[in-house]
Amino acid sequence: MKRFIETLQNIWKIKDLRDRIIFALGMIAIYRFGSYVVLPGVNPEVLQSAAGQGGANDLLDLVNMFAGGAFNRAAVFALGIMPYITASIIIQLMGFAVPYFQRLQQKEGESGRKKITQITRLLTLAITLVQGGAYLTYVRSQGAVDPTIPPGIFWLANIIILSTGTIFAMWLGERITDKGIGNGISLLIMIGIIATLPGSLIAEFITQLNGGGLIIFVLELAALFFVTMVTVLVIQGIRKIPLQFAKRMVGRGINMPVSGVRDYIPVKVAAAGVMPIIFAQAIMFIPSTVAQFVGGQTGADIATNPLVQSLSDPFAVPYNIIYFFLVVAFTFVYTALLVNPTQYADYLKRQNAFIPGVKPGKPTADFIDTVTSRVTLPGSIFLGLISILPAVVYLLFGVNQTFAFFFGGTSLLILVGVVLDTLQQIESHLLMRKYDGLVKSGKLKGRSSMQTIGSDL
Repeated sequence: MKRFIETLQNIWKIKDLRDRIIFALGMIAIYRFGSYVVLPGVNPEVLQSAAGQGGANDLLDLVNMFAGGAFNRAAVFALGIMPYITASIIIQLMGFAVPYFQRLQQKEGESGRKKITQITRLLTLAITLVQGGAYLTYVRSQGAVDPTIPPGIFWLANIIILSTGTIFAMWLGERITDKGIGNGISLLIMIGIIATLPGSLIAEFITQLNGGGLIIFVLELAALFFVTMVTVLVIQGIRKIPLQFAKRMVGRGINMPVSGVRDYIPVKVAAAGVMPIIFAQAIMFIPSTVAQFVGGQTGADIATNPLVQSLSDPFAVPYNIIYFFLVVAFTFVYTALLVNPTQYADYLKRQNAFIPGVKPGKPTADFIDTVTSRVTLPGSIFLGLISILPAVVYLLFGVNQTFAFFFGGTSLLILVGVVLDTLQQIESHLLMRKYDGLVKSGKLKGRSSMQTIGSDL
């Protein structure tokens, strides 16, 4: 405890780090304030009452969690930062498939990145307009709109407000990244998730107090801690493929063999991160989305079909069986897009490096591909289990739905990933100024800590 207090004091002593943390906290406070400013002409109590009934709104509970509760409050940040995340994912996928975006990402350097950023922002605005219209349709369907307001004025004003709110939230995230600490966009998502934790924790405490007792509640907290620690281990876990450099340039251009100089290619157990779960969730939204857009009696029949209802309920058994296999499949697909064994092999050949016992060229690419596939298999199964864990604890142990989301899925992976990355950046500031780091032994492995040959690709 004494060492922890000393570390906090050291953080406060570093002016640059202190200013960055204070700036980030200020931006987060502004974001949270906007999550409580209600759209004009909307009664948020009606939305919250409808959300509390569950059923058809179970999937929307997850959306509300990422927005920090602003979705059910009909706030100006009701859409949160999710349109920007959607746009970023689309641009990233296009970078794998479209030559124009591949050229921007890989060959045009800083100018290419600026152009991609501009395209992402424009796409974010377009997605916000579409999602904003869908959200206002949902608000009106719940009877939460003041009938005295003309529909035209209501739609025009609130579409503009929702779009402005999302763009402003995106700007806040970018400012946190530039002048604060950590990845700003990820921090805003994490804050939105954490904001729903106290309420769900209190609700679960009251439920167990009236039912199972405090011992069950303590066991649930212990289980949540255990799941979080296992998630940290898996996210941090890597398989190191050793490298050896045959010769390096020393002195006046003389080739000298360098013995004992080794590096490694890090193959992460969960290289795909949270992306497979996001893709799988998008697929699972299709049944309910089709039912909403068909309309009329046909749409009503589809929505009330038992199979469609089970595929739209994140706590139903059929939903989770399909969800699990989708996450496993998408993990392999996304990892294959991220890890290019041929590119690794070519890079090693140019650097006069090799994997001990493996011939350069195609044998090296095949070896890296085999190792990646073997490491991805347990990682994909873990992601699949994490994705369905909220349903498991809800169905088998009676944990309330909101609190169950914290036992797995995107919420847990985002929380763990963002916290590790932010701590790693703080650790870097401390070590750079000769202070002790946040951990006494070992090493925090954030995105920027992988100083290996793989980061150059």
